Amino acid sequence: MAAPAMQQPSYLLANLKMDSTTKPFLQCCQELVKVIDDYPAKELHLIFPWLVESVFGSLDGVIVGWNLGFLQACSNQYNIVMDFLNPSGPMMKLVYKLQAEEYKYEIPVSFLPGPVKVSIQEGVLPDCPLLNNKLHFPLSGLQTLSLALNPFEYYMFMFASSLITPKNYSLGQHVSSLDSAYFVLVDTYLKYFLPTEGSVPPSPFIYKRGSVSPPAPRAPSVPFAGYGIHSASLLKRHISHQPSVTADPAAQEIWRSEALLQVFVEMWLHHYSLEMYQKLQSPQLALLQYRLSMSSMLCQPLTPPGSGTLHTYQEPFTPTEEHVLVVRLLVKHLHAFSCSLKPEQVSSSAHSHTSPLEELKRVVVHRFVQQKLYVFLQHCFGHWPLDASFRVVLETWLSYIQPWRWVRLNKCENLLMYTKLFQGFLNRVVRTDLVNVKNALMVFRVAKVFAQPNLSEMIQKGEQLFLEPEHVLHHRQHRCFLSPGHGGSFLSARQPVVTDRVFRVKSHVYGLEGQDCQYKQMFGMELRGTVLKLIQIIDQARQTAKKMSDQSAEVAANNSFMSWFGMGSPDLNYTFNGGEVDDTGACVKTHEFLERSLDYLCQIFRLNAGQLSQLMATLGSGQDDGNSKQLPDCVQGENGLILTDLGRMQVINGLRRFEIEYQGDPELQPIRSYENAILVRLFFKISSLVNERFGGHMDALCSRPDFLGQLGRHYLASPEAAADGRCRSPETRLTAERYRRPRLSLRMLASYRTLLMLLLLYLFGALFSLGPMSSTLLILTGGFLYGLLSCPVWR
Repeated sequence: MAAPAMQQPSYLLANLKMDSTTKPFLQCCQELVKVIDDYPAKELHLIFPWLVESVFGSLDGVIVGWNLGFLQACSNQYNIVMDFLNPSGPMMKLVYKLQAEEYKYEIPVSFLPGPVKVSIQEGVLPDCPLLNNKLHFPLSGLQTLSLALNPFEYYMFMFASSLITPKNYSLGQHVSSLDSAYFVLVDTYLKYFLPTEGSVPPSPFIYKRGSVSPPAPRAPSVPFAGYGIHSASLLKRHISHQPSVTADPAAQEIWRSEALLQVFVEMWLHHYSLEMYQKLQSPQLALLQYRLSMSSMLCQPLTPPGSGTLHTYQEPFTPTEEHVLVVRLLVKHLHAFSCSLKPEQVSSSAHSHTSPLEELKRVVVHRFVQQKLYVFLQHCFGHWPLDASFRVVLETWLSYIQPWRWVRLNKCENLLMYTKLFQGFLNRVVRTDLVNVKNALMVFRVAKVFAQPNLSEMIQKGEQLFLEPEHVLHHRQHRCFLSPGHGGSFLSARQPVVTDRVFRVKSHVYGLEGQDCQYKQMFGMELRGTVLKLIQIIDQARQTAKKMSDQSAEVAANNSFMSWFGMGSPDLNYTFNGGEVDDTGACVKTHEFLERSLDYLCQIFRLNAGQLSQLMATLGSGQDDGNSKQLPDCVQGENGLILTDLGRMQVINGLRRFEIEYQGDPELQPIRSYENAILVRLFFKISSLVNERFGGHMDALCSRPDFLGQLGRHYLASPEAAADGRCRSPETRLTAERYRRPRLSLRMLASYRTLLMLLLLYLFGALFSLGPMSSTLLILTGGFLYGLLSCPVWR
């Protein structure tokens, strides 16, 4: 049926649009519920796209919708929204009502994830079951291609897209949380359509046509490459030859679970680079290319395959933290869903008697998630900033690879999820500041997971199977390594059971990395060198964190009273917050996390105490106590010092550092806690007037080579001029020259410490019956004599 855009204008739609801008939110929802109950599907068909867009926002981000990502439980609208969008609520009732009439709604291909969009526009169909038999080929050319989705698919597509569509939020709306309406709805939909107990609830709405109709299965005469002739959907296999009214309810309703998973996986995980895109393409796509060429031939010449944006495309997409949190929720639920498989259904002998839902549980993780999640995590590992926000990506990865928490996960068929991503994590962590407690916690989490009993042995066994000689697969030329994406529907008929574990491992690796992949062993010599380097970095960071923790405790104790007099350390860079909660809920300091991480890494890579001691001794022999007082490794540039790669590593791990200090105009630096703000401003005005009026005389005095010049430079030169031999952070030459001109500075007189010393001197003079003028004269004389003796001319 034609899309809503081709229908006549609807007065109902016009009235609803007007009411949405003039009436309260609660009243609008109540009227929508009444409209859904009272109006026929023919009228509701016209308002459905507008209503979905009003709720979830537009695909271009101009319309924000109900802003579900920022709607919290404390809001007055929260319960109204959750009741309206509940799987058994009015909105889903509308979906089922339209589904029974087999309406279709179009989604432009331009709003699909980048790799899918570009490949379709180039005449290549990706391995994406959601696109199966849904592409609409208009006569206007390839750029106006669209997907024709049924109401349920359209609703879920718009819901999933609202997570990744950039929107123009109002000022102040920039933080989402785990208790937002969107996050709760994702969890609710997953639990409803992928239940861990029982079956998927049947549609509560029955119409004259019988039950709500599933989408039409793909015609067997359309053998899309990458989907296979034997890849009829699980739904089709169970109900295609049965009348819809008498069909098994479980088999009839399972299509919603499959559709929901396809939409979530394709919209949330289908983002990767050009290199990965080329690895994942199906080798035979002639049918779609022929159809696209016939469609575009009427309007414009077909771009030759293999040219244009396909080979220049690079996915610019970077997930948000909220996006990754939702992906982690999906992974956790699918593990729980898969783990709820009945024990009697796990054995292969029972496969022919399993229900559609049980079959889905058995294959859901491997067929739906593995490939796309692996690519998604690789993208995040390579593009995420080197800061503590990476924790959300890390926990998503760990949620997948911890079978002892979620499901009996086959290590051989998930080898790359352990080894390749562990190598990616190593490449990140050696460039990370491990003195930061949040980064140290991430290292601890990964090390603890991989140190689980027997896990390293199983990974090593999987690597050995992959490296088995090719003669083990003497029938390989008659078989192909299948990626999880191949097979049409992810719930397509199972491939023949492969008993050869070597073949299964190779199939897994080649399916994810391509037949020409160069596998790097996790326990090989090349990676072992990186691990030893990481151990050295961890030990360096541990020593630095321990020292900083001890110094911070001392500074905190000393500064509580002495800072008022200016005798404490004014440098807040030495404060060190080194505590974080671990898995057990206890507060652990940074150096303790790093110590445990060292122990776990030694367990994983079988380093004994002697080897570790020798490694640490080798590290310590190249260092001395004076290194911490040296500048990091730098080269001289036009505007000052520039850090080298070695210097960056030294700074990151606390081996060397610049002495961080204020390098602007000394008179304009922020007022300190040990200074009187009124006096600082007063003395600045006085000294500015003096410097402005007598600046030329000061320059002339300080430029003299005799004794008076030396004395003038001692009293009038900026303190920065005397710091030539100190380890300071780089600054431009122009800045240095600007602030080193001779000037009078009275700011020290605004310090509480100076004021206290002057008060004590005046009190001491009063004990000897000296008046204020006499005491002032003695103080000035003493200061002059002290400066005279300190003058470099006497040295």
